[in-house]
Amino acid sequence: MSTQPPHHWSGPPPQGYAYGPPRQGYAYGPPPLNGFALASLLVGLLCFPPLGIVFAIVALVQTGRRGRTAGRGERGRALAVCGLVVSVLLSGVLVVATGWAADGFFERARAMGPAEPYEDVEGEPADLSELGVGSCFNVPGGDLLAEDPFVYRIACTQVHDAEVTLAHSLSGARFPGEEELKESTARECWRAQDAYAMDTWALPPYAEMFYFAPSRATWEDGERRLVCVIGTAEQEQRGSLRKDAGMLEPDQVAFLHAMNEADLALGHAPDEDVDEALEEYRAWAREMDEVLAAEARMLDAAKARPQVAGPAGVQAERVEAARRHWRRAAEATTGDGFVKAWDQALEELPVATEKALRGAYGLSTTVPEWLEEPQGDGSGAPSRAPSVEQAMLSV
Repeated sequence: MSTQPPHHWSGPPPQGYAYGPPRQGYAYGPPPLNGFALASLLVGLLCFPPLGIVFAIVALVQTGRRGRTAGRGERGRALAVCGLVVSVLLSGVLVVATGWAADGFFERARAMGPAEPYEDVEGEPADLSELGVGSCFNVPGGDLLAEDPFVYRIACTQVHDAEVTLAHSLSGARFPGEEELKESTARECWRAQDAYAMDTWALPPYAEMFYFAPSRATWEDGERRLVCVIGTAEQEQRGSLRKDAGMLEPDQVAFLHAMNEADLALGHAPDEDVDEALEEYRAWAREMDEVLAAEARMLDAAKARPQVAGPAGVQAERVEAARRHWRRAAEATTGDGFVKAWDQALEELPVATEKALRGAYGLSTTVPEWLEEPQGDGSGAPSRAPSVEQAMLSV
């Protein structure tokens, strides 16, 4: 047996074998879970997603920094990433939903009408889509060209800016295009106005045709309502301008229908120069021949009525002469030839002859301003009426 004392280490303890409690950062068990990481997921899912984004970013910063400085750091980095993704997605949904809600709010506000800015407008706030044929209304400032005007319904016996001649929804699965829609709706609204106020010469000179049609965006949303109106905002108009078939004698209706159809066709010549669109002009000349043929048949029947026989006979002769020139125009091979036949056709139907015939029918003999202007000079279509205006509207 050895009698030497036990060997004792005389220097510092070997590295890694220090006595006492473990060093900071090496506590027993798993690292703690970062609170912001958990909060980002819970807040993003259940409460306010934008705040969840903030919590997720804080958690990512903390877990990364503490991991670098203390060895093991905190748990929750993956949870923070998940919370960030969820919060971003739900924030996007929240933004879209808020936009929809705002659109609905402003749409309802427009339907209710403004409370302060236009309180001086006479009438009750209404939506344009609620108005039917014969309804009268006002708009702020009388601006019938506003894209989305506030509408105030009012009795036609009161001063009003416009009255409705047609209101219905357009058909078709696809949007026809801006130009095609403009052309088709303008023609439809002219025909509606001619049916609503058949004696066009009786309209005041400040009466104009306007229409509110759907835009591409509202068409795709399913709103395709067309509203045609007679606008009278330039002067105070009191009383309806309506004078339809139910308010006239049958022979007056027949006469006005034929004359209005001829006017409608005459006012819709092609927009291009004759030399650039000769074939379109020739087709238009054939259309003019057809509508004048219908007028000639009406006048032949009118000759049997003593009170209109004389003027009807004179008009019938002039119509047949005009038809011959329109047929020549339809066969023209040059622009100059077409224009010459066109001018001669117009000269065959002087306003004075129509004025005498209208007087015989007991209708207005006040020649409209748009008929007092030159009828045509080969540069475009003759004037159809004071003006044609358009307002695109989502109703």
